[in-house]
Amino acid sequence: MYPDDLKYTSEHEWVRVPGENDGSVRVGITHYAQDALGDIVYVSLPEVGDAIAAGSACGELESTKSVSDIFAPVDGEVVARNDALDATPELVNNDPYGGGWLFELVPSDAAAVGGLMDAATYQGTLES
Repeated sequence: MYPDDLKYTSEHEWVRVPGENDGSVRVGITHYAQDALGDIVYVSLPEVGDAIAAGSACGELESTKSVSDIFAPVDGEVVARNDALDATPELVNNDPYGGGWLFELVPSDAAAVGGLMDAATYQGTLES
């Protein structure tokens, strides 16, 4: 349920290294997060070129239940966003680790990604 090749944050984001763009990482939300949110009906993402800071809110996911912030996993610059979510926000629910990715960023410090949780550690936080 939580792919071993990803890194995770306490805010339920995942990070895939590498992303599709040079030097980038891809960011999305975990199965746990999309399940807790319920049916996602609107996604607000950071713009390409935005500088974002680790732990800061950089977008929103709106579901039939609530609105939840998307948090930056590490400091960096946004280099891509998943524009497919404008028309089909339900991709976040249906395919959170694939077509439901949110954005890509180039980390200010590539080593910061290594400091995020691995799958086993993340899963342990859900069980405690």
